[in-house]
Amino acid sequence: METEERRVTDRRRLRGDRTRHAILSHAARVASAEGLEAVSLQRLASDLGISKSGLFAHFGSKEELQLAVVDEAARIFTDEVLRPGLAPPRGAGRVMALCEAFLSYVQRGVFPGGCFFEATMAEFDSKPGPVRDAVVERKGYWSATILRAIGEAQEAGDIDAGVDAEQLAWELNCLLAGANGSHAVAAGSLALDRARRAISHRLDGVSVRR
Repeated sequence: METEERRVTDRRRLRGDRTRHAILSHAARVASAEGLEAVSLQRLASDLGISKSGLFAHFGSKEELQLAVVDEAARIFTDEVLRPGLAPPRGAGRVMALCEAFLSYVQRGVFPGGCFFEATMAEFDSKPGPVRDAVVERKGYWSATILRAIGEAQEAGDIDAGVDAEQLAWELNCLLAGANGSHAVAAGSLALDRARRAISHRLDGVSVRR
């Protein structure tokens, strides 16, 4: 009897987890295109056909919902950008792979509004609080990942050790952010292809010829 009760509980928990995941996945897509402020319990209830009281069972407040959406977007970013970008061995190839993974994530429309974190950082830049802190933390981790990959490429002898790694990381981040912004305004591959060429040219300029 106890085992059957446990099975029922596990099934309910699994359904609850699936429902929560569906809610957050949809909310992250809405936020990327319309902003996190557009994500409300009422909006999600209407979009997903879930009662507002049912949503309250998963999220107790709008801020709690927004923080959960940021976490979900970070999980997706990890799967779509960080894991494939970090797959190659340490070196210049990993730096390029990280940049390409980001551009592919934008090009494939993983989020309809482009990069979730670029969009929400612009939205919350002047709104201090836990949500802004969470977005800044995730965005900072991405920037640090590129910087770390450049440092590793220098250690591997692929990138000139005399190059200012922080400056190079900043430039690559600007190219990626600019490509994301241009792509959001004018769909198509032009801005992304230009970013690819610019990034390749910049990395060629600092590579160690062998």
